[in-house]
Amino acid sequence: MPNLGLVFFPAFDWMISPTHPERQERLLYTRDQLLEEGIFDLPQIREYRPRMASIKDLERVHIGIPSIAKLITPAHLVSAGGCLTAADAVMRGEVKCAFALVRPPGHHAMRVVYGIRGFCTINIEAVMVEYLRSKYGVKKIAIVDTDVHHGDGSQDIFYHDPDVLYISFHQDGRTLYPGTGFPNEAGSPAALGMNLNLPLLPGTGDEGIHRLFDGLIRPVLDEFNPEIIINSAGQDNHFSDPLASMNVTAQGYASLAAKLKADIAVLEGGYSVEAALPYVNTGIVLAMAGMDYSQVIEPDQTALHLQSTECNQRVDQLIDQVGQLWTDREILRKEAMSKCGRQWQRNKSIYYDEEGISENQRETAHYCENCSGYLTIETTAANTRFGDQNAYIVVFNRDTCSICRENAVALALKAKKTGKWDNILIQDKTKSIVANI
Repeated sequence: MPNLGLVFFPAFDWMISPTHPERQERLLYTRDQLLEEGIFDLPQIREYRPRMASIKDLERVHIGIPSIAKLITPAHLVSAGGCLTAADAVMRGEVKCAFALVRPPGHHAMRVVYGIRGFCTINIEAVMVEYLRSKYGVKKIAIVDTDVHHGDGSQDIFYHDPDVLYISFHQDGRTLYPGTGFPNEAGSPAALGMNLNLPLLPGTGDEGIHRLFDGLIRPVLDEFNPEIIINSAGQDNHFSDPLASMNVTAQGYASLAAKLKADIAVLEGGYSVEAALPYVNTGIVLAMAGMDYSQVIEPDQTALHLQSTECNQRVDQLIDQVGQLWTDREILRKEAMSKCGRQWQRNKSIYYDEEGISENQRETAHYCENCSGYLTIETTAANTRFGDQNAYIVVFNRDTCSICRENAVALALKAKKTGKWDNILIQDKTKSIVANI
């Protein structure tokens, strides 16, 4: 059996603009490098063609307004489908692990979608997570996000889910888009401690990320003991990336992949198209395949700097602070649940940087003694492709009981009678549909 399955999809027919940093060359240079090194001829590697995801696959995760089908292109379906192809290859036992090198990326796409933000429209990892649950019955899943930008979309989608451990290390949000990803963003009361954010100082390099992995991420993963580990594999922590200020090398990334041992990796960011991506991706591919990656070195390291001592000091602070949060999560969860009672609410202001859309959202988690409850979301957005939009949304979880369903539908009907909302939507994860009532 091959060690690693590879799925490529460069999305030749999709772009935000011709000069945008998120473009097809991100994958083409990597593919040229792998071909030049003869990687595809190795018995340890098997290449797969991506397939298209369905709208149902997307609607297990997203509520698009006015609909997700009107907000995407076929390239988005193939990008998500490439992740599902990778998941199938692993779950069927055809390969030990898989790496989906696909675009467009996804980890900034939230549950509710009005358009493109952070280069993302649909969250391809989240679509894969819900697919794994729906088709294969996988329950406990860990996502380790190694992109330099905080994965605010992935955080949003799994913020209430105690069975998904989301760990993100990234450049401090006070210095970089999207301005989020701090340790206090730890999950809603029912899932408190399952969302672990590790904001690093600009200039953190190989030493810092491995100190963090060895001191916190690995022990947490071992204790959580997930059925599947997914690497949201952003590569823009590289020292040459034009959109960030970190100091990681191809060797640093490859050795991290060797330690993490992800079952499935999915490409996210990384915009140093020639100087970094071919070498970082090659290193990760070799590491995931269990092969020697020690000779993978960038030809130009003139922009690489020594990591400052302050970077390790921040790492040690995070190990202590977030490690204590993880240790105390059950106690903190019980305290939070007792304080909030039957409901917990948060307000969010969300900006779609690619389209100039401004969204305001109020999300309420409704708790139940017999199930995980349900969500209601009130959302308004200005300047979308379809003008100003709003919606009242109900989200049924997989285990939402009949009483909660009745209560939720009653709230939706009450909202409809007000005449305030253009869209009254119900997302049902058991049926993989979003319906307008």
